[in-house]
Amino acid sequence: MADKVVITGMGTVNPIGLSVRETWENLTNGISGVGPITLIDARDHLVNHACEVKGFNPDNYMDPREARRRDRFQQFASAASGEAIQQAGLQVSEAESGRVGVIVSSAIGGLQAISENIHVIRDRGPRRVSPFVIPMLMPNGAAGLISIDNGYRGPSFSVASACASGADGIGAAWTLIRDGVIDCAIAGASDATITELAMAAFDRLGALSRRELVDRKTPQPFDRNRDGFVMGEGAAILVLEREETAVQRGAEILAELAGYASTADAYHITAPMEGGEGGSKAIKFALNYANVNPEEVDYINAHGTATELNDIAETRAIKSVFGDLAYHIPVSSTKSMTGHLIGTTGALELIFCIKAIRENIVPPTINYENPDPECDLDYVPNTAREHKVSTAVSNAFGFGGHNAVLVVKEYR
Repeated sequence: MADKVVITGMGTVNPIGLSVRETWENLTNGISGVGPITLIDARDHLVNHACEVKGFNPDNYMDPREARRRDRFQQFASAASGEAIQQAGLQVSEAESGRVGVIVSSAIGGLQAISENIHVIRDRGPRRVSPFVIPMLMPNGAAGLISIDNGYRGPSFSVASACASGADGIGAAWTLIRDGVIDCAIAGASDATITELAMAAFDRLGALSRRELVDRKTPQPFDRNRDGFVMGEGAAILVLEREETAVQRGAEILAELAGYASTADAYHITAPMEGGEGGSKAIKFALNYANVNPEEVDYINAHGTATELNDIAETRAIKSVFGDLAYHIPVSSTKSMTGHLIGTTGALELIFCIKAIRENIVPPTINYENPDPECDLDYVPNTAREHKVSTAVSNAFGFGGHNAVLVVKEYR
């Protein structure tokens, strides 16, 4: 039997908090991270709101000179990994360094660096482009920098599977640990896509909410009046370890990462299968790998993007797996508060599942006002709920037809 994989550290920088503690407090209080865009000039855009990370100063986490050489998504990743490593109390000797991997994903990479330096070429010429642009734009840059900063010499790479990137990266780390390749992994994701290009491009796809900000009542996952997601940004990083290694060093074990599965719709580049077949298979496979029966699941953190097609397909996928049980399992979309952090979403929402297990509180889906008959589950409307959670499921689905599901359990 493969070793258990346990979680000993968590860190995040996101639109509703600069730490796990601050984030969880705001999340369970239904605080929205939506606000006017300040990172770009959005006057010519049809979308002028986003979920920006607020109050973040990279100089608080690294040398200011080094910060200038890193894209915003890499700065986020460094900050979040520092919190996770500190909580885990991870100290690695030279001899042990090859047994620690870094799998930190990014769906898009250094989009800010790309955007800024295109303007530099246009306005000042090619010789004015920064020599650090290539390291700043590489999607694997965050993983590489975390390895360099901490001396971790095990496998180090990034998974790019759109909005499933973070979950797939954590799944890859889970697999490497279970297979005995490494003893520990720093795993998660980071993205910073509130740029002119990304905002315009996602809006042209019809994916973004264009609703004017009135009491911040957008996005509205699973609501009849939903009109798209709100762009977010940030990083979420976890420390995964082999159970034996964590116990030997006396680490506090936060939860067990029990299962992971990934499937492809093989259907459409941006639309899910209408019946949610790809998502339902991923949920079933993840539960099987975790040796968890459907009746044991106490909470589902939905992908819940507030787009017309996704919310219906995901609801159908959940009902396909759980049958009548689906109506008795709390399901929430925390994107209603954090916005959609693209590749980071699966990693951040796994943290929320772990906190739900440890606190026995499930976060709400805020802005839920008008039930959609096609989306008829218990979405924990508007207010967090005390609820015993021993096993939780986190869904992450991405453009390209990617479906990644993680199953986390109370550690015993």
